Amino acid sequence: MAKQITERDQAYWRANVRLITICLVIWATVSYGFGILLRPLLMGITIGGTDLGFWFAQQGSILTFLALVFFYSWRMNKLDKEFGLKE
Repeated sequence: MAKQITERDQAYWRANVRLITICLVIWATVSYGFGILLRPLLMGITIGGTDLGFWFAQQGSILTFLALVFFYSWRMNKLDKEFGLKE
């Protein structure tokens, strides 16, 4: 028998999808935006002996991805607690 989807379940799912969307926008902005599209604008700024556009393409995107993984995990645990779904 199928479970009835409650308003609470829908609110949890909306919050989950919103969080995923935010993480994907940040991911796309950093990897594609800063590393490729905005690289010519970032070439004048130096970090670690290289221009900022190259740094984002090589190091910044990796560090951002790691930060996103930890942020997503932290935020989902918090969201689970808010909706009473803590494991």
